[in-house]
Amino acid sequence: MGLFQKKILPITVPQYSIGNQETKLIVGLGNTGKEYQTTRHNTGFLCIDDFAIREEFNPWVEKKDLKAILCAKIMDGKKVILCKPTTMMNLSGKAIQAVQNFYKIDDASTCIVYDELDLDLGTIRTGQGGSSAGHNGIKSLINHTENKAWRIRIGIGPKTPEQMDTADFVLQKFKKDQLEKLPKIKKEAINLLSDWLAGSATADTRKVLL
Repeated sequence: MGLFQKKILPITVPQYSIGNQETKLIVGLGNTGKEYQTTRHNTGFLCIDDFAIREEFNPWVEKKDLKAILCAKIMDGKKVILCKPTTMMNLSGKAIQAVQNFYKIDDASTCIVYDELDLDLGTIRTGQGGSSAGHNGIKSLINHTENKAWRIRIGIGPKTPEQMDTADFVLQKFKKDQLEKLPKIKKEAINLLSDWLAGSATADTRKVLL
């Protein structure tokens, strides 16, 4: 399961380039800190952590000036950078903007992976831009970028009990039975990331068989 992952030691993100090498940015949204590791709001972090391990990315490194933890590698002639903002969720847009500006990456070459309360667990929706749907990380993204990035929305709903405060629900850890379903969900999200990197992504809604 995703909870038991090999330790990744921090080294420098490679700065090399190959000719007019294209650069892609994949951002997972979440909150830093052990207390948030397996919360619903950290689904974006969990997905790109697994992607980094599967694709054998270079180790993660914290870039304080960019307000983010980054890792990178060359994939099919493209430089791919993975990003986890360290700003906490509500200010994610500041980190995304800083990383985009530093590496000269536009929204067309950016993909955001995050949790979506309006979608049930096991549902994943892809598409470009859109509203925040009440998600504070996406509100910050909209305030600091062109809001044209590709999005992979991973369902964490429905909220139960219904009367529970939304902030409390998303910051709650996944229940045991949900954690058992996460590997399949993350695997599908990773496949969608691969499609996006290959230029074959389409706006779609998928149901993961749990």
